[in-house]
Amino acid sequence: MDLDFDKAGGLVTAVIQDHASGRVLMVGYMNEAAFRQTVETGFATFYSRSRRKLWMKGETSGHRLAVKSISTDCDRDAVLVQVEALGPGVCHNGYRSCFYRSLSEGRWVESEAPSYVPGAVYGGQK
Repeated sequence: MDLDFDKAGGLVTAVIQDHASGRVLMVGYMNEAAFRQTVETGFATFYSRSRRKLWMKGETSGHRLAVKSISTDCDRDAVLVQVEALGPGVCHNGYRSCFYRSLSEGRWVESEAPSYVPGAVYGGQK
């Protein structure tokens, strides 16, 4: 579990990918504690840079990410976490993936329909 947390100020980039489809669901950051908790629990845990604390994906929504495999890049400063998404969506805006916008003719457009209503899950908070 020898990752280079020092290169980016104590964090590694975590690319979250659906293990079955290969679709990228989100990108987050892990410090050493978040990475260890992810490995120990089998559920993706991140470090929130804005709140400065650990958070397990799904702790509010219930839409957890069950880890299927973890790999690292050649520099050991990023991880690819293949998961099974437990719930209708990963994005707090109500979509299956955080990557639901596509660039079209110089504008970002929603390229898919929402998969759930965020207000019903988060009570009006994101």
